[in-house]
Amino acid sequence: MATRMLLLADTHVPKRARRLPDVVLRAIDDADVVAHAGDWVDLATLDLIESRSRVFHGVYGNNDGPELRERLPEVARFDVEDVRIAMIHETGQAARREQRMDEAFPDADLLIFGHSHIPWDAVAPSGMRLLNPGSPTDRRRQPVCTMMTVTIDGSGVEASLVPVT
Repeated sequence: MATRMLLLADTHVPKRARRLPDVVLRAIDDADVVAHAGDWVDLATLDLIESRSRVFHGVYGNNDGPELRERLPEVARFDVEDVRIAMIHETGQAARREQRMDEAFPDADLLIFGHSHIPWDAVAPSGMRLLNPGSPTDRRRQPVCTMMTVTIDGSGVEASLVPVT
């Protein structure tokens, strides 16, 4: 059976948006697993996403204060189907990211991260997949805001970047 995941990061509510877009809320409701890679900014967004998620995983980001850091880890590790997943907010500069993350997360099949607001889908030398969903509320230098859907089943990990309009 396939597991449908929703990947989010860098929501920055209420600094970059007053609230999460409706399309994001519907995607949370539809997902089997929701993973948020940090920079929530407010506790209310964590509460909202956590309450609407069937299964939830999150980490804190560099813009998250003490209340969020009390409730969320810096690094999360969990399994979906037979895929070993690690999640962290920041991975550093893009140059040599895949090699550095191979060293930092040698036991992960999939690494979810955020921070840059730039969608990323790459494979490290070890075969680990690296995914950054971008931001659903702050596109920065990107053409549109984004999130990611991931389907995990016996044949592997399929990821799709989803524009948030």
